[in-house]
Amino acid sequence: MSEINVQRRQFLKMSMGVAAVSIAPGIFLFDMAHGKADANKVRWGMLIETANCAEGCNDCVTACNTENGLSGGVNSTDSQWIRKIEIKDISTGRETSLPMMCQHCEHPPCVDVCPTGASFKRADGIVLVDKHLCIGCRYCMMACPYKARSFVHEPLQNQNPDVPRGRGTVESCTMCVHRIDQGQQPACAVACPNKSILFGNLNDPDSEIATKIRTVASAQVRADLGLNPGVRYQGL
Repeated sequence: MSEINVQRRQFLKMSMGVAAVSIAPGIFLFDMAHGKADANKVRWGMLIETANCAEGCNDCVTACNTENGLSGGVNSTDSQWIRKIEIKDISTGRETSLPMMCQHCEHPPCVDVCPTGASFKRADGIVLVDKHLCIGCRYCMMACPYKARSFVHEPLQNQNPDVPRGRGTVESCTMCVHRIDQGQQPACAVACPNKSILFGNLNDPDSEIATKIRTVASAQVRADLGLNPGVRYQGL
């Protein structure tokens, strides 16, 4: 083998090693997105006890805005990853206050309609948007039955480095994935003064959230769509 070929092979081996280190986070994200992780072991979700969710309390919304660098505005051009809504049972007149965010569906329609693959679901059930692939077409916003996604209209400042955002892209609740990957709870669950938001692994039968879902009545919003959301509501 010529000396040139030997040197070329050594260079390629070193280059591949450097590349493996530099793109390791991306590879992990890709693996989680495409099911190379154990999808049956973990599925993150929330159980929200609506009876303890006080009307007028917005602590979860404020915590989400602070954690993710959102403006907190409520205009049509402002990003709202979580919002409080009031629903009324027509037959009984009973009114309920609850937080509404991305439901992190098992079968997310936003992923189905995305033409670039920017919208994707990790193997642990968290639905995200890859800002590098999003072209701002907003098909996912039209497909989401929960109106959970926002479009970034204006340039962004004072961003949280752990939560990359970008003008001209779509975004929504990430369930504070940057915190979850560090073994922490989502900001909204931590901030709730009444502990109304229970976060945990739906696939672990011994977890607090799985145990509670087995023992109390809970509901999925728009269960008729067959999306199997990862967010459940107690008391609806």
